[in-house]
Amino acid sequence: MTVTVTLTPEQEAWLAARVAKGDFASPEAAVRHLLDASMADYVKIEQDDLAWAKPYVDEAIAQVERGEVVTLEEYNAHMDALFRRLQR
Repeated sequence: MTVTVTLTPEQEAWLAARVAKGDFASPEAAVRHLLDASMADYVKIEQDDLAWAKPYVDEAIAQVERGEVVTLEEYNAHMDALFRRLQR
């Protein structure tokens, strides 16, 4: 399959610089390589069952149940005070 893609000037400049530097043999090789890498990332994301996140979610739920929370208003007041201190 042949696909035509229009790049932004920034993308063109980035590709040209990388090809000139020798990172890639050609703009086409760069695009293929970057697309392959992006596809691999998507596969990882699609296959991630997020089991690693369960302990974090469980801990957050436990903190809420223990009342270890602040309201949005309390958080905003804290951040405002912090920014005022930093600006001095």
